Amino acid sequence: MNFLRTAVLLAAMTALFLLVGGALGGQTGMLMALVFAIGTNLFAWWNSDRMALAANDAREVDEQLAPELHSLVRELSVRAEIPMPRIYVIDSDQPNAFATGRDPEHAAVAVHTGLIHMLTREELSGVIAHELAHIKHRDTLTMTISATLAGAISSIAHWGMFFGGGRRNGLGILGTLALTILAPMAAAIVQMAVSRSREYVADESGARICGNPLWLARALDKISRGADAIPNERAEANPAMAHLFIVNPLSGRGMDNLFSTHPNVENRIAALEELAQRMNVSAASTEATAWSAFRDDFAQQSYPAGSAWGRARPKDGGFLSGRKLSPWRRGGDRGTGGDTGGTRGPWG
Repeated sequence: MNFLRTAVLLAAMTALFLLVGGALGGQTGMLMALVFAIGTNLFAWWNSDRMALAANDAREVDEQLAPELHSLVRELSVRAEIPMPRIYVIDSDQPNAFATGRDPEHAAVAVHTGLIHMLTREELSGVIAHELAHIKHRDTLTMTISATLAGAISSIAHWGMFFGGGRRNGLGILGTLALTILAPMAAAIVQMAVSRSREYVADESGARICGNPLWLARALDKISRGADAIPNERAEANPAMAHLFIVNPLSGRGMDNLFSTHPNVENRIAALEELAQRMNVSAASTEATAWSAFRDDFAQQSYPAGSAWGRARPKDGGFLSGRKLSPWRRGGDRGTGGDTGGTRGPWG
């Protein structure tokens, strides 16, 4: 259903482009706007991985430095039937992740250090599987197409006065002005709807890749609350990249509103819980001991400046120590060890 919705939305944006182009710019204006939009977005698509990773100061990690993380991504890539992407880590307390790359052969997955501290192996497998689903379905290409059409509509709307204006298009000055303002807004709404649709598709596909929708549902709950509580300065500086992340890194959202790039998390969790019922799976935890050891080692070691992790462990009392957000803790005191306690940070 979401694949059909994406196709319908892209068709609607194409129709909007033809309508606005014919009304404002005529054939000449339409052609110039489309060529300009295709050129700029092709450049962005071809360099999307390098641009996104550089903007977030992501650092590639090898198998020697993060063997368990590499093992997890490799296992899920086999299930997804795609080449294993490159793995990057971003030094950020906010739990989040994104995938980028122009195709499965040139893809990368980036995870925040806060995500590794916070999630169990099962929950992280849900997140990684979600990002691999984006790669498998070539969502970067889909979003590039929608961005191309939206950019063309915006360009032709702004150029409309020059190519057609109120004199020749039959709309008059006021009609032309109204269309110039409203057309880009309509294109942006459709583009954001495409982005939200792709998130639902990636949730369902990712849940099937990892094998349990409830793992991803639990992860989304933790990530959403963490993202609300912890600012992401890099994302704030580059808000145009917010749609890449699994959860909006800028601020929380109370509904699936027209201007949101992400669906409401509660709606996503409800859809995953419904999928779990259809798949007849439970939330029983079987977290691997090796992952617990890796995450504890990750939280306790001090990595030298300039290393792939890039930062010493959090100081006592910080967010990742699990002491400042006690109202969100689950299952008892998080400072005593074990799955109902543990030194893994809040909610782990």
